[in-house]
Amino acid sequence: MGKKIAFIGLGIMGMPMAGHLMAAGHEVIGFDVVPELLHKLVEAGGIKANSAREAASQAEVVISMVPDSPDVEAVYLREDGVLAGVNPGTLLVDMSSISPVVAIAVAQQASEKGCPMLDAPVSGGEVGAQQARLSIMVGGDVDVFDQARPLFELMGTPTHCGPSGAGQTVKACNQIQVAMNFVGLAEALVLGMKAGIDPEIVIQVLGGGYAQTRVMDVRGPRMIQGDYEPGFRASFHYKDLNIVREAARAYGASLPASALAHELFTSMMANGWGDLDHSAVIKVIAKLSNTEAPGSKD
Repeated sequence: MGKKIAFIGLGIMGMPMAGHLMAAGHEVIGFDVVPELLHKLVEAGGIKANSAREAASQAEVVISMVPDSPDVEAVYLREDGVLAGVNPGTLLVDMSSISPVVAIAVAQQASEKGCPMLDAPVSGGEVGAQQARLSIMVGGDVDVFDQARPLFELMGTPTHCGPSGAGQTVKACNQIQVAMNFVGLAEALVLGMKAGIDPEIVIQVLGGGYAQTRVMDVRGPRMIQGDYEPGFRASFHYKDLNIVREAARAYGASLPASALAHELFTSMMANGWGDLDHSAVIKVIAKLSNTEAPGSKD
């Protein structure tokens, strides 16, 4: 039997995720600050709510998918937020990518309201959301995770990572590795270009050996064509690298390579490239080397 699910945040990730839940027979009551997105949800068979509070008051499960830590705090803690309207015992699941410190604090306030809460950030981008192939990293009580697992499996593959905040910490780890992959590939391509080697040859050779990565397979061919249409915006990865730095301070971890990646993504923001795909970090590496990124027309 389908559940009543409040889904808050219906952007490029949230809308397809909500769609998978509806396709499985669940009733989705949605809220987003963008009216056009609520209209799309209603057209797809969902129900419109006028606030996070209203959506939560009608639901057995609340799922949120919003951009950043302040957004999660607003969705859950404001007067028109989830905790103001939710019934005790309702399962809360935040699938945004935010600070582990904030995730733990919000979960504590949810617990005081009588609601179990999971942090469950995802990896896989827009395509993963559309294809229900997200990697879902979950923090919180394992028994609560088991209750939520059937819903997670409609959107991707869930993994229980540990107590509250652990999902967000593992997502931060994921974003470190992805950033390193993009920076490493960018440096390899720029070095090859400066030496007069065709970038396609670099990709071909590196992709056949130990240097091969999924980043290279998925984005490499687009990078050498100068195609930076976003699958995951650089501005979002910059936000995630800010989370990495905050988590590193909170837990006393020295992350020198992540600090460098953060500076390179800071340069992307400063140059107005935040709306490009995160693979466009190669534009920064190329600029530092007094050359142009592959496929550049300017």
